Amino acid sequence: MATGRQFYVRIAAACVAVAVIGFAPTYWLPLVRGTLNVPRISHVHAAVFYGWTLLFLVQTWLAANRKFTRHRELGVFGVALATTMCFVGMAAAITSLKQSTADGFGDAVRAFTIVPVSGIVFFAALFTVALLKVKQLETHKRLMLVATVSLLQAGVGRWFLIFIAPVPLGGGPVSPPPVFVTIMPGLVSDLLIVAAMMHDRRTTGRVHPVYWIAGGALVALQVLRVPLSATTAWTQIANWLLRVSL
Repeated sequence: MATGRQFYVRIAAACVAVAVIGFAPTYWLPLVRGTLNVPRISHVHAAVFYGWTLLFLVQTWLAANRKFTRHRELGVFGVALATTMCFVGMAAAITSLKQSTADGFGDAVRAFTIVPVSGIVFFAALFTVALLKVKQLETHKRLMLVATVSLLQAGVGRWFLIFIAPVPLGGGPVSPPPVFVTIMPGLVSDLLIVAAMMHDRRTTGRVHPVYWIAGGALVALQVLRVPLSATTAWTQIANWLLRVSL
């Protein structure tokens, strides 16, 4: 029904809003003021990841208005963009790992790097499954939604850090936060999936299995990062990433 199709346009618009508002205090406002001092890879990262949220919005609008030919044509670009996101996201994570290690925060940043790296892997996995299910429209669109929501944790987390652990006025290097502080921002961003589940229940009488499986996997990842970040196996992976960046 038209109302159901428009719901996904609205939820995609909400994803764009969360991404923009989330990074406003630490990226967009300093950028406008000319006070932003970040590695170049951060600007590339912002361009491709914001590009994804905008593409997701356009694609949901096209699908809602039954412009499927254009939707498929843009889907080819989406594959290229998603692939670029994975490489750029990994490069940004490694750059941060290298810089914070040089600043003397080696143990903290090795643990925290599990957040962006596992996030990229999770997004890539869901996107791949969504491509394989492209002809199963109800499954495809829900996988794309969960994949996109999984990217929003970082933006929501910026606001948590502002209130919980603000950057010192004197500037200088700042230690990465402990991994457990990422759980709550993740759960807040997951409310968009909860909204989609409620929409399913209201319009179809049941919640689609994608939300239980993919959404459940996302919550599990957000929680399990904490113990996994302290394991020897993860430390070895982080050390390997540091070595390949040298």
